[in-house]
Amino acid sequence: MSLIPHARRVAAVAALGAVSLLGLATAASAHVTVNPEEAEQGSWARVSFRVPNERDDAATTKLQIELPAAHPLRSVSVRPVPGWEVATEKTKLPEPVETDGGTITEAVTKITWTGGKIEPGQFQEFDVSIGPLPTGVDRMAFKAAQTYEGGEVVDWDQPTPEDGTEPEHPAPVLALTPAASGSGHGADAALTATAATPDESSDGTARLLGGIGIGAGAVGIAVGGLGLARARTRSKA
Repeated sequence: MSLIPHARRVAAVAALGAVSLLGLATAASAHVTVNPEEAEQGSWARVSFRVPNERDDAATTKLQIELPAAHPLRSVSVRPVPGWEVATEKTKLPEPVETDGGTITEAVTKITWTGGKIEPGQFQEFDVSIGPLPTGVDRMAFKAAQTYEGGEVVDWDQPTPEDGTEPEHPAPVLALTPAASGSGHGADAALTATAATPDESSDGTARLLGGIGIGAGAVGIAVGGLGLARARTRSKA
């Protein structure tokens, strides 16, 4: 039996593996997420809510983010996004909350962006400066509502169970790490430290996933080529 068909099958399987890896990378990035994925307790941070468009026939026209009222933030400010209008909504807290900066009686609990469009195959990032982040908890979960043309609303609000299994529509989560000993929590220092993190984190992840896919494809091509070369050598012999 000729080994050429076998070599071709090996190459096809390897190439299929590369495509599968790329498909997994695309699926994993199709959720609304918050970047960076973690920040220091008690600090100020700039976070980006990354919104990919999952529809082939409709644009995203609205994003609504709910901030956890259980951990009110004293300071919330948004970065303008060209083509989008933004509105914040404050809620009176059931009980005043004492913080290092004073007593909080109301806090921003909802941010809504409208007026722009995220077309199919595109994503948009919405930057928010928040702080000080709560202490004594290891995460902040945000609820996101993504609205498409035609009125369809996708709620990204499902908690991730303890076993780590990802739900269909996971809520964006910001992990909170204990403050480093002796670190300062001034707004300027914290913002300077985290200002470049979202883009760098996203670029690093994208490069890693792309490198995995390219590497798997290269392996598939090399294996297929080696098998084909051996088959030809043996057929000549």
